[in-house]
Amino acid sequence: MKIINPATEEVITEIPEDNKHSVEQKFQQLQAAQPSWQQVPLAERTAILKRFSELLEKNIEHLAAVLTSEVGKPLQQSRNEINGARNRIKWLVENAEKYLSDETMFADTGLEEKIVYEPLGVVCNISAWNYPYLVGINVFVSALLAGNAVLYKPSEYAALTGLEIEKLLKEAGVPQDIFHTAIGAKEVGELLLELPFDGYFFTGSYKTGKYIYEKVAPKMVPCQCELGGKDPLYVADDIGDVKAVAAGTADGAFYNNGQSCCAVERIYVHERIYDAYIDAFTKEVQSWKIGQPTEEGVYIGPLSRKEQLYFLEQQVADALNKGATLVIGGHRLNHKGYYFEPTVLADVNHAMTVMKDESFGPVIGIMKVANDAEAIELMQDTEYGLTASVYSSDKSRAENILMQVNAGTGYWNCCDRVSAALPWSGRKHSGFGATLSHAGLRAFTKPKAYHLRS
Repeated sequence: MKIINPATEEVITEIPEDNKHSVEQKFQQLQAAQPSWQQVPLAERTAILKRFSELLEKNIEHLAAVLTSEVGKPLQQSRNEINGARNRIKWLVENAEKYLSDETMFADTGLEEKIVYEPLGVVCNISAWNYPYLVGINVFVSALLAGNAVLYKPSEYAALTGLEIEKLLKEAGVPQDIFHTAIGAKEVGELLLELPFDGYFFTGSYKTGKYIYEKVAPKMVPCQCELGGKDPLYVADDIGDVKAVAAGTADGAFYNNGQSCCAVERIYVHERIYDAYIDAFTKEVQSWKIGQPTEEGVYIGPLSRKEQLYFLEQQVADALNKGATLVIGGHRLNHKGYYFEPTVLADVNHAMTVMKDESFGPVIGIMKVANDAEAIELMQDTEYGLTASVYSSDKSRAENILMQVNAGTGYWNCCDRVSAALPWSGRKHSGFGATLSHAGLRAFTKPKAYHLRS
């Protein structure tokens, strides 16, 4: 399998793909070893994952360079991702004992009733390329803490990072046959779906998530899907600083080139401040440096996948044909690499695909609304339900709006962020199940009820 640098279109290296035999062999090794890992005390498993976090810190420059080379994100954003991953690990290891230990629910003379959280067994983690450390750690760190063995398939666009993760986990003390990677593209993913895993955890598109869910449903095992979004943001007319809000929300839309499940994908602005907001938003975007992701100060690097260039061109063309105004951007850059200009579209509406279909790139549509009611109606006009944001000086006003939007996460005066202490979950086509928080730790367990009478 060739690994391509999206900034230069050059081949970084070639690595061997897995096949039917190697995938089956890895699964059998995991299955044989998992019971011994389950017997390792939780405190020891926790210590191993702490060491993994320390190794991430120790090797951050090398790991960031590898990540940038294969997915194209600016080097500082790669460092930020690894540091963010360490923050998530910190919360998970500090709270594992609290949420994974046995719970006595009732105790009286001669009778104890308790819950024991047993691991699922061997879990399959089919992961994503846009944040391989963050979305991977959401799954495999929690799974390992809970006593599971893991077969981890990194995206083919982040395979080198996946191999680095495996190397450091084992250096930290995870036993050889408790964590394996499966390297390859769609064909390898298909092989994984044929194996009798005890749980499937997928991060990616709705189309692929739906396919996986339908494929594994007859197995009657847990299957969680963390899918995409078309995340709305509403800017109310009572905000205090238009310029600051425009800068923060532009970052929410374009950070990591917009290649984020919870990136701001569509913006609604109250008509009283629409023009001022568009002006401030545009100036913020124009201030960013575009270039090689290894250059200091670069904010916009290449897209990770070449085919996304054509998809974004089609979204822009569709919007312009239906009456949108191109404020800035709109084209791929005419040089080596998968570069697309940061693009701002005004005067948009919901007849345009840019306001309906996930962009997953540096393109944003900004729409004028007359009031909160219209904003709510438009925010709800989607098949997705991952996050929603409201910017307002009035907390109760914002919460009232967010309560009416069917999304897994609501933001007031912030956006595009994840906390390890809170569940990360989607609704509708954004998926189901939860990672992170106590819910995410327990997602990798089977609760068993004990009635113990002496």
